[in-house]
Amino acid sequence: MSEYAVELRGIQKRYGSVTAVESMDMSVNESEFLSFLGPSGCGKTTTLRMIAGLEAPTAGDIYIKGRRMNDVPVHKRNIGIVFQNYALFPHRNVRDNVAFGLRFRGSNKAETAKRVADALQLVQLENMSERYPSELSGGQQQRVALARAIVIKPDLLLLDEPLSALDANLRQDMRVELKQIQKETGITTLFITHDQSEALAMSDRIAVMSRGRVEQLGTPQAIYNQPRSHFCATFIGNANVMQGKVTGGVPGNWSVETDGHAWQSASMDHWSSGDPVAVVIRAEYLRWCDEGPDETRTNRMQAIVRAVDYLGMSARYIVRTTHGQKLELVSPAVGSPLEVGMTKNISVDGQNVILLPADVACL
Repeated sequence: MSEYAVELRGIQKRYGSVTAVESMDMSVNESEFLSFLGPSGCGKTTTLRMIAGLEAPTAGDIYIKGRRMNDVPVHKRNIGIVFQNYALFPHRNVRDNVAFGLRFRGSNKAETAKRVADALQLVQLENMSERYPSELSGGQQQRVALARAIVIKPDLLLLDEPLSALDANLRQDMRVELKQIQKETGITTLFITHDQSEALAMSDRIAVMSRGRVEQLGTPQAIYNQPRSHFCATFIGNANVMQGKVTGGVPGNWSVETDGHAWQSASMDHWSSGDPVAVVIRAEYLRWCDEGPDETRTNRMQAIVRAVDYLGMSARYIVRTTHGQKLELVSPAVGSPLEVGMTKNISVDGQNVILLPADVACL
C-alpha cells in the first residue's frame, strides 16, 4: 500500500501536435485538499479527467491508493466527481439522486437508506429528500451533487469548478461549508478552479498551472508570499514586477537597483553582483508612511497618486515615484481615500521584496 492517496508519474496528454499537459509528477497525501489553479486552457481539467478515467494519458502512470489505474474504467475507480453543472438527474428526487451510485454498486435497501440519510444530514438537506432539482436553488443543487459523490465513500473526491455557477456571496458561504465537509469526512480531494480566492481559502496545497505544466506546488502561504515565477507572482494577487540587477550584498540583505532606484531585499537566495533579476512587490505590502526618503532606508520613496479605485474595505492606488516608476498599492480604506494628485511617501519592508531570476520572470 502506498503512503500517498494519488501519485502521478510522468503523466502527459497530447492531442495530435498539441500538448495539453506536459510530463507531470505529483504525490497527493491522504485526506489532503489539493487545488489545481490556473487560467482556462492551462491543463487543469484535463489532468482531473485523466485521474478520473475520462481521458487516457498519452504517457505516464496514475496510481490511486497504490494501485495503477491507467487501464481501470471510470466506474471501477471508486471516485466521487462533482461537475461544474452538477449533472443531477432532473426526473429523480434528491433522495434518488444521492442513492444512484449505491444502487449501481448493489447496495441493499437498508444500507442505502441509512447512507443516503447520513449524506443528506452532512450537507444539511435532510428535509428536502423528496424535492426535485428544479425545486432547488443553485447552492442546494450543489450540495445534492456533493452528497451523491461522498455517499459511496470514495477513495478520492474530484471537484471540477463546482462553485463557479453560484453568485459571489453564496460562493463564499459554500466554500466554507465544502472545506468543513471535506475535513469531517477525511476524503482526499482534488479541486479545479480558476479563482485564486477559492484556492487560497480552501487548500492544504495549491498546484499553480500554466500552459500544461505545474509552475509551483506548495501551501497557500508559500504560493502567495514566495512565488517562484513571474506567472505565479502576477496570476495570484496584485504584484509590481520591475526588471533590475543585483548591486551587492549577502543572503538576507541584497541591494538591487531598478530604473535608478535602490531596493533592499531580505531574499535568502544566492546571487552575484550584476545578476539580472526581477523585483516583485505585492501591492498590499507597499504602505503609506509619514517619514520622507532616507539614504539609509532604501525602501522608502516619495510618490504621486495617479489613479484611485475605491473598493469599499480597501482602495487600490496607481502611483508614480520621483524616479518615474509606476507602482500599484492597496491599502485599507479607513475614512476617505487619498485623492489623485496628492504626494505621499511609501515604503516596503525588505522581507517583502522578492527577487526572481530575470529569465524565469519573463516566461
